[in-house]
Amino acid sequence: MGRLTKLKNIEIVNLSDGRRLGFVSDADVNFETGRLEAVVIAGAGKLFGAHSKDAELIIPFEKIRKVGDDVIIVDIEERVLKYLFR
Repeated sequence: MGRLTKLKNIEIVNLSDGRRLGFVSDADVNFETGRLEAVVIAGAGKLFGAHSKDAELIIPFEKIRKVGDDVIIVDIEERVLKYLFR
């Protein structure tokens, strides 16, 4: 069993285009089930249609493909990334 603190500051890379999305800043855990629900990248993407340093990119567990020691591979559609990072 691992600890959530080990996820912090691990780089997240998108599978489809190799884009580096940022680093894990937080995680959402369902404490009733003990299941990881999502990882969070702080300062990424857009919030309410405007660029913001405080915006977070929340990546649902279903989009995570592989968790390694140094990187987490996710699969997010390119069109979604274009919208978030334009």
